[in-house]
Amino acid sequence: MLVALLVPLGLAILFFTFILVRSAIAKRATPNREAMALGSVVAFFDTLGIGSFAPTATWFKFRKMVPDRLIPPTMIVGLTPPVMVETIYFLTKLGVKVDPVLLFGSAVAVLLGGLMGAPLVARAQVWIVQLTVAVGLLLAAIFYGLDAAAAHNIHIIPGGGTASGLPPMLTIVAIAASFGFGVLLNFGVGNYAPTLVFLSLLGMDPRLCFPVMAAGAALMGAGAGAKHIQLGQIDLKVVLGLAIGGIPGVLIAAYLVVTMPLEYLRWLVIVVVLYAAAVMFRASWLGKREGKRTPEAAAAVL
Repeated sequence: MLVALLVPLGLAILFFTFILVRSAIAKRATPNREAMALGSVVAFFDTLGIGSFAPTATWFKFRKMVPDRLIPPTMIVGLTPPVMVETIYFLTKLGVKVDPVLLFGSAVAVLLGGLMGAPLVARAQVWIVQLTVAVGLLLAAIFYGLDAAAAHNIHIIPGGGTASGLPPMLTIVAIAASFGFGVLLNFGVGNYAPTLVFLSLLGMDPRLCFPVMAAGAALMGAGAGAKHIQLGQIDLKVVLGLAIGGIPGVLIAAYLVVTMPLEYLRWLVIVVVLYAAAVMFRASWLGKREGKRTPEAAAAVL
């Protein structure tokens, strides 16, 4: 089953890389040095589960590196190669320890959710969706905090999970939730924090959640990124900078995740989810104030 995931992922990576390199050669684009430095920082924290879109968009606007209308596609294309490297690392180091049905099913579900959820954006108030997700993440962080505290003998609720898989019914629930997380990608909501805390609350070892969440993000990024490259509505120099600079940051952070003691990793999950909730609260507030309805607009204000 792991091979069944690695094969389409490998093909997606090759296709994406071919299109990106061909476009760079055709336009004689060279990497932006500032974007390389930015990519190394945001990719490091992205690999830890914190996410890269919000800090990247903030820096773009602060430095006026990219026009607002090009921020979302430039981020998607530029940050996809580091995510691909991150996914390969986690799959080879940790993927063999994860229930293959859960791993494969969740990754494909995120991809399908992302594709099928796109038409919903035009009929929904993005800020309401973001507010709902923010509240959900905040509650999840509280429950997981109690769970982590229990693991330190505080005994508020049962201790933190260490499982590599889930019972059949919970596996189905996790795959269905992954489809929902894929849909939420269209509303500017990253799949990392929800996946990380949801699977952890179900009893999974938080370390083994990383290959699950990264694989779905890589498949989605490859598909969406290839489309944006073909449309040409990106800053190619910044894209190359993010892509090249992000890879070292990914490798350093991925090594830390693999070797980090489990108790520290559990508290990292709480930090990640609280950060994601704060970002969603802010995006929702700005979206309501400014009447933002699209994910592109939402990403621009994160």
